[in-house]
Amino acid sequence: REVCVVSLAPPTRQARSSQGRENRKTLLPTCDGCDMSSSALKATVGRGLREAGAALKNASGMEIFTRHRPNMMFWGVKPFKTNDTFIAPSASVIGDVTNWDESSVWYGAVVRADAHPITIGFSSNIQDRAVINTLPSSVKELQSGFPPTCHVGHYVSVGAGSVLVSCRVEDLVDIGEKCTIMEGALVESNVILEPGTVVPAYARIPSGQRWGGNPARFVANLNADEKAAIESKAEEVHIQAKEHHVEFLPYGNTYVHLEELEKKGVDAVQG
Repeated sequence: REVCVVSLAPPTRQARSSQGRENRKTLLPTCDGCDMSSSALKATVGRGLREAGAALKNASGMEIFTRHRPNMMFWGVKPFKTNDTFIAPSASVIGDVTNWDESSVWYGAVVRADAHPITIGFSSNIQDRAVINTLPSSVKELQSGFPPTCHVGHYVSVGAGSVLVSCRVEDLVDIGEKCTIMEGALVESNVILEPGTVVPAYARIPSGQRWGGNPARFVANLNADEKAAIESKAEEVHIQAKEHHVEFLPYGNTYVHLEELEKKGVDAVQG
């Protein structure tokens, strides 16, 4: 396989004078059979520099550990959580977020209230990789006349990979995996959304029903056992969250990794 080598050395004075005034702009060096764009060249050189730097650090015995911030203040507003709220180490809770007692935000989930407030109710859970967000700060009011906040009621389970945007979810709701609830939508209490359900903007899901599909359509009415299972599921997730909460200390556990590196006798730099 032929390898194209691109020289980055500046041209000689004689070469510059022969190029003429019209070619004084900076051009990328080219070669026969090779058409390398500026972005491709930058990507190639950048990747080479990163790999070389990583190889040098590895050869010197230096390792890097990172510290992720699950709770992040935004514009002076810090997320509120109680002592029994579990926020996973890899989750991101940002800005004006209120986490009620026994609520949980699981691994990889994002709750971003950098524009409008977000509330997560008692014993509710935001499962892995779910995203809770609001409309931009430029939007002051929904078409319905309500503020573009996002409210998640009590005993609500938000399935993994789901997306909620400036909507209102009442108490006792089971949202399946990869569901989408758009702005202005209202999901009343005692509702089950099947996995993959898409609730359009400003739609209303009545109480005591099961909905599914894209867009969401009525499936069936819930019986007493199905309604009771919604609260039981939220409580089971809370019990599981307590076990994870015990393992995750308030100030993080990156120091454990740091101690392991120090025992190996290597230098560690926080990335």
